[in-house]
Amino acid sequence: SKISVLHCFYFRGGAELLFDGVKKHQVTLPCQPEPWDIRNLLKWIKQNLLKERPELFMQGESVRPGILVLINDADWELMGELDYKLQDQDNVLFISTLHGG
Repeated sequence: SKISVLHCFYFRGGAELLFDGVKKHQVTLPCQPEPWDIRNLLKWIKQNLLKERPELFMQGESVRPGILVLINDADWELMGELDYKLQDQDNVLFISTLHGG
């Protein structure tokens, strides 16, 4: 059986405002038969962490344009985006580059 793994998710640049102002979440994801990928992670974040205005964080099954995603300090575009399989102790950082007036 797979062990559930602790991950850290960070929200910056205003994205944390959608998560009750909490910038760092340490999360143990539930065990599942397949490895967690970012696509499933985003669904989980939306259901379990996101507190308000999901349309400002997500668009369809991905993050909305203007939210930068870094996996262990590397741009997720280099890592396979939604298909990236989470590894033990990964840090995932979501930075909003959108600034309301």
